[in-house]
Amino acid sequence: MTQPTDPASQSAATSVVIPAFNEARAIGEVVTALRAAAPWHEILVVDDGSTDETRAQARSAGARVIRHPYNKGNGAAVKTGIRAAGGAWVLIVDGDGQHRAADAARLVAYLAEYDLVVGARSARTQSSIARRLGNAALNAVASYLTEQRIPDLTSGFRAARREYLLEFLHLLPNGFSTPTTTTLAFMKAGYSVRFVPVDAAPREGSSKIRFGPDGVRFFLILLKVITIFSPLRIFLPISAAAFALGALYAVWTILTQSHVTNSSVLLILLSVLIFLVGLISEQISSLRFEGRRS
Repeated sequence: MTQPTDPASQSAATSVVIPAFNEARAIGEVVTALRAAAPWHEILVVDDGSTDETRAQARSAGARVIRHPYNKGNGAAVKTGIRAAGGAWVLIVDGDGQHRAADAARLVAYLAEYDLVVGARSARTQSSIARRLGNAALNAVASYLTEQRIPDLTSGFRAARREYLLEFLHLLPNGFSTPTTTTLAFMKAGYSVRFVPVDAAPREGSSKIRFGPDGVRFFLILLKVITIFSPLRIFLPISAAAFALGALYAVWTILTQSHVTNSSVLLILLSVLIFLVGLISEQISSLRFEGRRS
């Protein structure tokens, strides 16, 4: 089993990025706890257009603060923090108090060996049964599409090498799907990813994620990212299903009507077209990494 390196040596080169929107009740304690946990390169709070005292509380606790003039979204705040970070590594922590400072130091200790380290929340510490089921479904789909086990796709608690995050910055959405996108992008790009079990504390205030609309959005972004990096994982099953349906229908019509119908032929042709589109997409996807550093 891989052991982490000395946390102090890693944290000294790590910028902590905390996206925050109306988190005045928790942000001061979050920054204070992080400062006590390890000697970070810096703690950077990105105030995403808050209308409360988030900025003042973060500054008084000792964080460097960058303020958006209006609310752009969690992903936009994360991207601002990554661009502004001065450390070789970046640790992203939610500003709502769910993540423990001791776990933050534990995550960055693995950065000497892994390119992305994700704090995988245990199911019992996630907020509701509905959200647990939704996250479990997303994890299952993502695991199939990436061919790797993903225990927590949507955890925002993660650390990575800054230059690798910059490589995928243009793919990151401005909303709440940044964790989904970075996890899938790192995996499909062949970077080393580790999931470290953590417990999440109850958040301060109410969640800004709406289960229904944001769940659908997470799923669509998941499909989008996999289509970019490994399109055949999506096109091939659809093509196979269309071919099987067309072939079975053709057999049935031959047995019952002594001829093959146009519907059967069209389904088989559709399956071939879908497969060819997937094959071309796979070739285009491979061009993304031509000339990329090894």
